[in-house]
Amino acid sequence: MTKKRAVILSSGGLDSTTVLAMAQQQGYECYCLSFDYGQRHSAELDASVKIADVMGAKEHRIAKLDLSCFGGSALTDMDIAVPEDEEDMGNIPITYVPARNTVFLSYALAWAEVLEASEIFIGVNAVDYSGYPDCRPDFIAAFESLANLATRSGVEGLKLSIQAPLMKMSKAQIIKRGLELGVDYSLTVSCYQADDKGLACGRCESCRLRKQGFVEAKTADTTRYQPV
Repeated sequence: MTKKRAVILSSGGLDSTTVLAMAQQQGYECYCLSFDYGQRHSAELDASVKIADVMGAKEHRIAKLDLSCFGGSALTDMDIAVPEDEEDMGNIPITYVPARNTVFLSYALAWAEVLEASEIFIGVNAVDYSGYPDCRPDFIAAFESLANLATRSGVEGLKLSIQAPLMKMSKAQIIKRGLELGVDYSLTVSCYQADDKGLACGRCESCRLRKQGFVEAKTADTTRYQPV
C-alpha cells in the first residue's frame, strides 16, 4: 500500500525538525525541502541535510535561489547587523526576510504537484515568534486557497492542504512534543548567526526564544553554543 506523501519545509532548525517528526508520526512519507537562499550562514542548511538522513526522510532536496540580491534583512544583507538586544515586539524586526515564506511555499507547492502529494508542512508559529507577517494563520489560509486555485492538482480535484501544526504552540510545548517523538535537538540549528561549526551565538532573538523554551519545558538544553 502506497504511503501518503507530504512535502516538509525543513530549515534545519528546532521547529521544522519537530514538524518532520510529527508528519512521520502521522504516517506520511516525507520529502524534505530546504533552501540555499543567500542567507548569512550555511549552518542551518548543513543541519537540514543531517536531520533528513538521521530521521529517515524519503528524499531531501536543496533549492537554490538568491534573496540576498534584494537584501532588506539582517539574514540576507551582511551590511545589516543581527540585533542582540530585545526588540520592540510591536514592530516587525530586521530579521524578517521579505516574502520568504511565500517564496518557500511556492517551491514546495511545485514539488508537491510533481509528487502528487496533498500536504505541505511548515513550522510557522504565532505564539513564540518574532512578529513576522508570514507566520500568521491568515497567511497560511490564504496561501492554501491560492494553491488550490493555481494548480492543475487543485483544478482536477486533488485538494492540497498547508499544515502548520505548531501554529498555536509555545516553544516549550513544541520542545516537549518533539522529545516525545524522539527528536534530537542537538542536531538542530536555529541561530541567526551560527558559526561555521554550527555553534549558536546564544544572544540573538532566535537563541533567546529557544533557550527560554527549554527552561519552560524543564528539560536540558542540548543546543551547541559558542564558547563564552
